Amino acid sequence: MKLNELQPSEGSRFTRSRKGRGRSAGNGKTSGRGQKGQKARGNTRLGFEGGQMPLYRRIPKRGFTNINRKEYALVNLSTLNERFEDGAEVTPVALVEAGIVKNEKDGIKILGNGEISKKLTVKAQKFSASASAAIEAAGGKTEVI
Repeated sequence: MKLNELQPSEGSRFTRSRKGRGRSAGNGKTSGRGQKGQKARGNTRLGFEGGQMPLYRRIPKRGFTNINRKEYALVNLSTLNERFEDGAEVTPVALVEAGIVKNEKDGIKILGNGEISKKLTVKAQKFSASASAAIEAAGGKTEVI
């Protein structure tokens, strides 16, 4: 096989249809759109059902989105136990620097998932009840910012 003998595989390439180029082209005059009507004249927007009430308006809507919702970055106790030394002070800034939290969002919430054995002073916006109990049981302190 030589470079000048290379050819695309059968059926992989075909010429595009040129619409509206005369009767002999097979798609002349109306360009394959038939006679008159909405589809012959232009495009309709997505979801348009010919004037019938569209599906997205027929289906009932439920609930609402609370615009005042606060979203917290979640941190587990097991992560704090792995990443911080005994007696360290854990603040939102320290969590970002350690790479535990990428984005602080509306604050940090400490969850009680995992064990903690180190004495840590943890400062965060929120604590779960089990997390604060576990931190204090290990000899540490919790402080709500």
